[in-house]
Amino acid sequence: MAGRRPGGWRGATGARAPREGVVESASRRPPERPRDGTRLTLPQPPPIDPRALLELIASGELAILGRLVGSSNNALLAVARAGGGTQGIGEDPGRGAAAASAGSNGGRGEGPGAPRESTEGGQGAEGFEIPVVYKPIAGERPLWDFPDGTLAHREVAAYLLAEAAGWSIVPPTVFRDGPFGPGMVQLWVEADPAVDRVALVVGADPRLRPIALFDVVANNADRKVGHLIPTPAGRILGVDHGICFHAEPKLRTVLWAWRGEPLTADEQDRLADLRDRLLGPLAEELEHHLSRGEVMALRRRIERLLRNPCFPDPDPDRPAIPWPPY
Repeated sequence: MAGRRPGGWRGATGARAPREGVVESASRRPPERPRDGTRLTLPQPPPIDPRALLELIASGELAILGRLVGSSNNALLAVARAGGGTQGIGEDPGRGAAAASAGSNGGRGEGPGAPRESTEGGQGAEGFEIPVVYKPIAGERPLWDFPDGTLAHREVAAYLLAEAAGWSIVPPTVFRDGPFGPGMVQLWVEADPAVDRVALVVGADPRLRPIALFDVVANNADRKVGHLIPTPAGRILGVDHGICFHAEPKLRTVLWAWRGEPLTADEQDRLADLRDRLLGPLAEELEHHLSRGEVMALRRRIERLLRNPCFPDPDPDRPAIPWPPY
């Protein structure tokens, strides 16, 4: 079942035909090159503390550079431009990381958006810009199994969950207004072109294990190879989490290398902490983006993992991988 596409199956998302006027777009493939053949150069952020980074993504002026090709939703490449009021840009990123980390995940990770790759030097906040992905709700394709207009919210919930657990595997993501209406805006992270993502998956690279566990917890229905971003600094991030958090079992992923393996003590501790936090402010924060039933289902999935602390096996009654897998 996992290796073939059953007859009549609609695919990983069950997506219907796009609505008229919605542009076919991308996930993390390079943007279309200018017609004159020159390569599009994206701004590279200098050192920036994580709170300032989130502030810039949330409130900076969005300027659209173009569309991203190859995916099912209207993903746009843009830059978020700072005005003169943004603080922390050009500073040592370590100065703000500790406070942000403590406020988000209890000190487990590096804090929301703590930069791991940055250029030398800095520049004033006025006119500073960073590359982002903007996915307006207006461009979302309808799905038969997910409520309309919720995919952007699910991407934000994925970031909040990953940060709360200290996994720090999702680029900083916010929900905000933009040129084409409200949607999600996420820091653009350039993939290292020298890394073979298929080889990472086939070889069960240990850096993928936290993402595999995240997918189980978030009930990710669409973990494709192309949704993994190896960075030049050696980290691996996950993107495109628009069809996570369904209350019914939907797990479809290419990351099955750890199926049946026991969870480590650290993994169990993180899950126990998440379970407890889902009785408090974390649940309230997630309910801004998910239904109450979906948040309750998230907690039940964590409780099941703690009762049987192993990576699950594929469900023989459902497709185990998304289609296409890349």
